[in-house]
Amino acid sequence: MSSLVDKVKYSRVLLKISGEALMGSQSFGHDMGTISQLCKDIADVNRLGVQVCIVVGGGNIFRGASASLSGCERASSDYIGMLATIINALILQNFLEKNLVASRVLSAIPMATVCEPYIRRKAIRHLEKGRVVIFAAGTGNPFFTTDTAATLRAVEMNCDVILKGTQVNGVYSADPKKNEDAVMYDRLSYTDLLTRDLKVMDASAISLARENSIPIIVFSLKGEKIVNIIKGQGTYTIVSDCKQ
Repeated sequence: MSSLVDKVKYSRVLLKISGEALMGSQSFGHDMGTISQLCKDIADVNRLGVQVCIVVGGGNIFRGASASLSGCERASSDYIGMLATIINALILQNFLEKNLVASRVLSAIPMATVCEPYIRRKAIRHLEKGRVVIFAAGTGNPFFTTDTAATLRAVEMNCDVILKGTQVNGVYSADPKKNEDAVMYDRLSYTDLLTRDLKVMDASAISLARENSIPIIVFSLKGEKIVNIIKGQGTYTIVSDCKQ
């Protein structure tokens, strides 16, 4: 196993997946083909000996921030969104285990009949045993996004990097779907993201990553294999204050 780990650039990673990424070409819910392929990619990474943890969003089912704008009370809306992330986490677990990858869902909101409660030391132990750990329910608190939850869990798990899977292959100066002159960046600093207001992660998530010197790699879930990213290959944008 050690010889395989030597071939990869990162040994413990946190993969942030948006709920929208699970929709595929659909407008709502789950595209099982997309999820199956994603879990195959994660399984390939796991078989290299890389320890993988995941934070998944819930926007394919319910978006708390959008619901609050429509009149729902914000805290309640956020809790509903957290429940959506648990649904997504359980679906990911199911497809990972179809690929013969042991996995555990750990929820920040205790739900003992369907998953384990989040306990930091237990999560680390699962990773050490080669299991994929899926963190659900965000931070367990309203008013915090799953981006912030991803950075928080990456810090707690002592991850080498945060892999932010998106619909585009990196960070651009503008939305490449709307502006054909948009320029993709190969490398940015945390400060660049904040001062240029580049919509990659929310400010609290970026600040937490900067304080703990955890690099963020932004890449396309559709266009890039996660294994390539782990090996330092492929197309992506890396956010870090140091050269890597």
